Amino acid sequence: MKEACVISAQALKLIGTAVEPGVSTLELDRLAEKFILSKGGKPNFKGLYGYPATACISINNEVIHGIPAKDRILKSGDIVSVDLGAEFEGYNGDNAATFACGDVSAEAKRLMDTTRESLYEGIKHACAGNRVGDISASVQKYVESRGFSVVRKFVGHGIGTKLHEAPEVPNFGVSGRGVRLVPGMTLAIEPMVNAGSYDVKVMPDGWTVLTSDGSLSAHFEHTIAITADGPVIMTVAD
Repeated sequence: MKEACVISAQALKLIGTAVEPGVSTLELDRLAEKFILSKGGKPNFKGLYGYPATACISINNEVIHGIPAKDRILKSGDIVSVDLGAEFEGYNGDNAATFACGDVSAEAKRLMDTTRESLYEGIKHACAGNRVGDISASVQKYVESRGFSVVRKFVGHGIGTKLHEAPEVPNFGVSGRGVRLVPGMTLAIEPMVNAGSYDVKVMPDGWTVLTSDGSLSAHFEHTIAITADGPVIMTVAD
């Protein structure tokens, strides 16, 4: 599983370096797929529930599940959320990050920074003996203290031999509630944070999720392991 996570992280890092004005989201998707296959992995999003691509690439007010296309051309000022994973020898990795395309607004940068930081706040509470709600509450508290909102309709999840496993890991909740965390658990923690309302809507394509008010959205994710010595981030590229 560690190898699946490393491949996932390396693919995400590769896409991040390729985000620039004039590039299509389809080009980014093909880059990720080629890399994952070159490492002996399999893109675990492609075909899952009928999803047609290797990566979900969402721009600006798109929260998650943006479908790559050759006519989706990035421009300076865009923020680009990329979510992808790899399967390797029957185990899965999953990670996400939001990248700046060229120069972005101060609000966009603050949103991205807050979302990234909230992920690490959540991970800090992913300790054996705690509960899922301790992760959830810490993410929500951090995000809302900075004037942003956490998406309610979509959540993180367990991960292992399947990409999506129990338990669900919301980015909102109450400390001390939910499933008890024990060594050996592996979770995908993934704050999705909106600059405005937490309400979202799904586009007619059945996949792309937008903020209901048109505000910007950012998304960061790591796959982690619960150990007796604390949480271990597995989706590291180096």
